Amino acid sequence: MTGPRLPARLDGSGRPDALLSTLVAVGAAYRRMAEFSGRRRPPVRAVDRRIPLVVDAVRVEADGVLSLRLTRPDGASLPAWRPGAHLDLTLPSGAVRQYSLCGVPEDLSYYRIAVRRIGSASAEVHALGPGARVSVRGPRNAFPFVAAPAYHFVAGGIGITPILPMVRRAAARGADWRLVYTGRDRASMPFLAELATLAPDRVWVRPDTEFGIPASGAELLAGMAPGAAVYCCGPVPMISGVRVDLAGVGAAVHFERFAPPPIVAGEPFRVVLRRSGHTLDVPAGRSALDVIREVLPDVPYSCRQGFCGTCAVLTPEGERVRICVDRGPAVLEL
Repeated sequence: MTGPRLPARLDGSGRPDALLSTLVAVGAAYRRMAEFSGRRRPPVRAVDRRIPLVVDAVRVEADGVLSLRLTRPDGASLPAWRPGAHLDLTLPSGAVRQYSLCGVPEDLSYYRIAVRRIGSASAEVHALGPGARVSVRGPRNAFPFVAAPAYHFVAGGIGITPILPMVRRAAARGADWRLVYTGRDRASMPFLAELATLAPDRVWVRPDTEFGIPASGAELLAGMAPGAAVYCCGPVPMISGVRVDLAGVGAAVHFERFAPPPIVAGEPFRVVLRRSGHTLDVPAGRSALDVIREVLPDVPYSCRQGFCGTCAVLTPEGERVRICVDRGPAVLEL
């Protein structure tokens, strides 16, 4: 007897076994294809997600408040959005600011934002006229409008901007809803005329000048339907009052502030961006997000309040750091 014939080569390609020979040939062909594909693969290019737009119209909505109607230069449709969404608007100076979409989500021929003039950035927006070219990123949504049997909306001043599309959507669905809209005085409160066309019996306009003092949380929640989803946008004291009074009821509140929460008793710290090679010092009064965006302007973010998770960045250990609010030395995968 003779022993089994050993293959001529260790990979088995010398064996007369037809099946194995076929597998070896297929493997060799796959390796050649992979090598060729690797040589011809184009370099990875950064995706520019900015949308160039033109100011189609500007309108005075209240004292110190303008609305801008933004369209594509070629008139094409814009990306879809849902109530609560916002845009990142790049201003002529290069500054980026977030503004809620306050138009009609079903009409994608334009976007509408409304801006109260309260600082240098908003002054840039107010200086834009019809025909001005701008760019935006988004839409993004850190204030999503969820399905519910009933809604109780609370808006303060310019905080009506994300609430207005929600009110329209709730009305279109035939949902049970109520809006409490407060502000300094009627002249300063935008979109009062639009709200009057919806359902005046469901809207309570409550200017401070007509009541002497700002509304309390309990007053803003008066008449709330049982089990209603509460949506609130406006100044921090108003939101705080609503949240405190809702805590006793056990109801949840969806809210959006005008600006990031202030940094109180902050300490300076250092972050290392491992991939890009930057080492950055974050001052006591600034967030890591603000400092990082000076060297990486495309780093994503949305709410700037720590709850949406858009700006969360991994550390080498796998932890997620919310760079808009978390503070302390860290190495980040950026």
